[in-house]
Parts: sequence; C-alpha cells; structure tokens
Amino acid sequence: MKSFGMTDIGRKRKVNQDYLFFSDEPIGCFPNLYIVADGMGGHKAGDKASSYAVNRFVELAKKEKKELPFLVMERLLNEVNEAVYELSCKEEQYTGMGTTFVAATVVDKTAYIMNVGDSRLYYFDGKIRQVTMDHSLVEELVRAGEIDRSESRNHPQKNIITKAVGVAEDIQPDFFIVDMEEGSSLLLCSDGLTNMVDDEKLEEILSEDCTEEEYAGKCIEEALFYGGLDNIAVVIARNRSGR
Repeated sequence: MKSFGMTDIGRKRKVNQDYLFFSDEPIGCFPNLYIVADGMGGHKAGDKASSYAVNRFVELAKKEKKELPFLVMERLLNEVNEAVYELSCKEEQYTGMGTTFVAATVVDKTAYIMNVGDSRLYYFDGKIRQVTMDHSLVEELVRAGEIDRSESRNHPQKNIITKAVGVAEDIQPDFFIVDMEEGSSLLLCSDGLTNMVDDEKLEEILSEDCTEEEYAGKCIEEALFYGGLDNIAVVIARNRSGR
C-alpha cells in the first residue's frame, strides 16, 4: 500500500476540526492504518474530539497483538469512545463534543473498514463506489423514501449526524469488507469534501495518472474551488503491488 493524507481548514471556518492519520507501515497488529475524523462541538471541543480520538486509537493499536482486524478495531473504538465521553463530561469546555471516525486497514488484499458518522470511505478501481453509509438524518430520510438521493445533497439538515464517537456511553460502528485489486484505491474523507465535490468528479480525479499526494491535493483544490465551506480531510491509499 502507498498512501498520503492532507487536511485544509477551508475558506469559511476559523478552526480545523478535521484530523487524520495514515501509515503504510505496521501499527501494532495492523499492517497499515488509515483514519479520518471530523470533530463536532464548540471552538475547542470539535478539534479536541477528533485529534484525541485518532491519537488515542493509534496509541492503543500499537500495543495490540495479532488478532482479527474487526475485533481489534471495535474494541479500540469502544475504549476511545469511553475516553472521549468521559472527557466531555468532566470538562465544561468539552461538553457535547464528539467526532466522526472512519478507519481502514488492508490485510492480504482485503480492506477492513469501520465507520461512525458521515465521514466516508470510497473504493476506486476505475469506477468509484461509496462503501460506508452515512449516519445522518438526511441519509435516514433517503432510506425511508421521504426524499430523493438528488435532494439530499443540498438538504438544510444535511449536517445533522445520528451517530458519533464520544456523545454516548456506547458506540455501534458499521463494518465493511472490500477486496483490493492491484491498482485500486481507498479514499477516506470528511464531508468537507463530499459536500462540495460529487462522486462523478471524484471518479474523474482518481482516474488521472497521479501520485497519492497529487490525488489528495486535487481533491482539496476541488473542494476549495466549489466554496470550501467546511474543513476538508482526505486520505488516499492505493494498492500498488497487489499485496
């Protein structure tokens, strides 16, 4: 795997509440690890929630022995959720904080993916496919048939998420598995990208002959071009060797 990550504050926000981590080298029992988190809360709370959750997850992962990826990922996220929740209850400045969390590791050409919130993971192999499902009010309305998918993009309640790390004592993430073909890529991103750039344009970017760094940069540039209304976080991880 070969990866690169990039985050940008955008054109409207005063604080960057997005946070990311990427490593093509082993992190504990994970042969590689990719994470994007988008914090929510006040001026300090959202920034704290995302950075604390990601750094704590990585810290815990480094101590893990070999085990099934999903078992480790779920256990670590539960510990992280508990820590973020306790911090939000103890310190007034962090009251109500939480964060989205999307993470992936690729083991023997299989991507193991975990998601909470509306940050996303896409799979690209010439065509782009959204793997994760948003935990958001608008997504629930779409699934219930109350609004069309086309209406969801600009819905006034689009930013209301229904599940996040640190807002309750318990957390129930979603899990997904994807077979990684040689040359295929994973795109992890916050909604600062997907609210500005549609899937068709993302597919166009990923179809270009670029380095991982250039892919990430082009995604950021595109989000800024269309307004950059929120913080933007992007991690691109590509299977270059078929391993």
